[in-house]
Amino acid sequence: MDRLEAMAILIDTVECGSMSAAGRKLKMPVTTLSRKLSDLEDHLGTRLLTRSTRRLELTDAGAAYVKACRRILEDVGEAEREASGEYLAPRGELVVTASLAFGRRHVLPIVNEFLELHPHVTVRLGLSDQRLDLVSEHVDLAVRIGRLPDSNLVARRIADIRWAVVASPEFLAAHGVPSSPEDLHAVPCVGVDFLNLDTTWCFRRRGKAADYRVPIHSRLSVSMTEAAIDAAIAGVGLAQVLRYQVADALDAGTLRTVLDDYEPQAAPLSILYLGGGRMPLKTRSFLDFVAPRLQQRLA
Repeated sequence: MDRLEAMAILIDTVECGSMSAAGRKLKMPVTTLSRKLSDLEDHLGTRLLTRSTRRLELTDAGAAYVKACRRILEDVGEAEREASGEYLAPRGELVVTASLAFGRRHVLPIVNEFLELHPHVTVRLGLSDQRLDLVSEHVDLAVRIGRLPDSNLVARRIADIRWAVVASPEFLAAHGVPSSPEDLHAVPCVGVDFLNLDTTWCFRRRGKAADYRVPIHSRLSVSMTEAAIDAAIAGVGLAQVLRYQVADALDAGTLRTVLDDYEPQAAPLSILYLGGGRMPLKTRSFLDFVAPRLQQRLA
């Protein structure tokens, strides 16, 4: 029995919550996975997991053993990185995640630059609006927009991304330019919430410390910000979006901003990574490479 493999399988099974989910993640038949876990329990002479059809629960001995396994596997990984020279020159696979639109527009070009400079590094870039769990998905770095929940992750704040309310020049010529957020109840809007026409947008009065919300009635509601931008360009209504998302349209003159005096608090842009232990050089190099370039692109 390969005890290190068995430890890793146990941890993956616990994190996935079921043998079937762990089997899919590891690309291993459930019968094989179950046998390896049973062999580990036989070797230890104790039950680690209480199995049922829907869920797994760690026994007291299992919980203590999993904690020890994590520490052991981290130490082994650290030793392997040290021996392979990963701390001497950037090398190995780097897993990065970012939101779909922001990642494609801003993160991907920086990844391309990074790869040109570091021939021994490979990158898996996950572009998705679903926030991946860094631990269970084995993600090295995550580029996140918005306020971050409390967690054990380390966050490096990169920049603040401003909001904007935008509309096409033709729409503003036909409907007028709103002078305050309260005017929005009488103006067609495009909301990013296709399940609900009634929603609220966030604003801040000049000189005030807190944002406040104003109800709007969307003439059109969509499920993607990009679709809301397209609708705004087409003259359907006003849209509230992050400013980077409409940078090209503003430059081209197909959209204009309104209500600039009521711009709400900017959304923070951060890079998240796991804390504790010595950071591999590939991760540190990418973090130091991407941070100033993102700041420059968003300046």
